[in-house]
Amino acid sequence: MSEIANSDYVPTEDEPFMNERQRSYFREKLVSWKNDILREARETLETLQTENENHPDLADRASSETDRAIELRARDRQRKLISKIDAALQRIDDGTYGYCEETGEPISLRRLDARPIATLSLEAQERHERREKVYRDD
Repeated sequence: MSEIANSDYVPTEDEPFMNERQRSYFREKLVSWKNDILREARETLETLQTENENHPDLADRASSETDRAIELRARDRQRKLISKIDAALQRIDDGTYGYCEETGEPISLRRLDARPIATLSLEAQERHERREKVYRDD
C-alpha cells in the first residue's frame, strides 16, 4: 500500500475497473481520511478538556458553551462519517466497492475520487435527491 501512497498513481478508465491497484488506492485514501478525522477528534477532545470552564463573565461562559456544543455536533457528524468510511473499507474487502447499490453498475472513478464513500452512481444519486425533494415539497 505504501507504494500507492508514495506514487503519483491516479486510477484511470483505461484499466480494469476496481483492479488491485485501484482498490489499494481507494483503501489508502479512505484510511488516510479516517486517520485525519481521528486526529482532529483527539485534538478537539484535548482542547475541550484543557479549556478553562470557570469563566467569571456570563457572556464568556455562554460563548464557551456554544462553541463546545458546535464542536460536539461537528464531532458527531464526523463519527457518522467514520462509520461510512468503515463501511466503504468493508466493501473493498468484500469486492462490492465502486459499484452502485441501486443499479450494480460501476460508479465513475472521478466520483469515487471526489467522494470515496459514495454508494450510488451520480445518476442514481441524482434520482434519489429528486425523490427526496418531491417528498420534502409535499
